[in-house]
Parts: sequence; C-alpha cells; structure tokens
Amino acid sequence: MSEAATNEQTAPVFQIQRVYTKDISFETPNSPAIFQKEWKPEVKLDLDTRSNKLADDTYEVIISITVTVKVEEDTAFLAEVQQAGIFTVANLPEPQLAHALGAGCPNILFPYAREAVASLVNRGTFPPLNLAPVNFDALFAQYMQKRQAEAAEQADA
Repeated sequence: MSEAATNEQTAPVFQIQRVYTKDISFETPNSPAIFQKEWKPEVKLDLDTRSNKLADDTYEVIISITVTVKVEEDTAFLAEVQQAGIFTVANLPEPQLAHALGAGCPNILFPYAREAVASLVNRGTFPPLNLAPVNFDALFAQYMQKRQAEAAEQADA
C-alpha cells in the first residue's frame, strides 16, 4: 500500500450528510388576551445537545431549544425546536471526536434552529426574537471540566 493511500485512510473526515428539523412546536396558551398586555417579556431559554451513533463513523447530532416567554405571570408563547444533522466523522481520536460531536456539530446546527425559532415567533405575530449566538466550544469545555471533577470525586471516594 502506498504512503498516500495510508494517509488517505487515516486522514480526519468530517462531512455533513443532512441537516433537518426533527421536531417543532409553538404554543400560545394565553392568546388572544396576551396581546392586550404591555410587552415586557421574561425570556427563558433551555438548550441541550445529544448525539447518537447511527453506524460506523456516522452520527446524528440534535440540538433541542425551548424558549418560554412570559408577560407578567402569563405564558405568551412556548417555542420548541429540535434541529438535527447527520454527520460523518472518522479517524479522530476520542477527545477530538467528542469535541466534534459536542461542539462542532452544534455550531453548524444552531443557525438553523435559531432561524426556526425566529420564524415561529414571527408567525405567532409576536415581536421579533433573535437568539444570541451560543459558544458551544465553551459549553463543551465546561461540560468536560464537570465530568473530570465528578470522576476525580468518585476516585477519591
């Protein structure tokens, strides 16, 4: 086998196969009364990511975003989006594979999820809601530090 063929087999691979909406929901439980209130919203954002191995080197990564907006004590709207993608990730050592799935893929998916939320809010005739960018690299680093601390605590026990 030539050196070029060997390098090609071990070169890192990262490909987007598909980006899609897995689940979407928009609820306005207090309409039309909510439209009569002064718009001083309290916005709560919940964000989660997860990945599933589909086959060798093929993974589904899902970002789940839930936005709950209240005015006074009443829920104005609840928007939920699960944005997913299928990615081919190969020839990466475990730490880089975990980072690709936990930060790289979510960075690619987030703009799609953000647009879906903005579109839902617009269709509900509420004032625009633009989610701020998310630093998935920093979130992943925090997650890994937490896991390392938990592992250290269990080792000490």
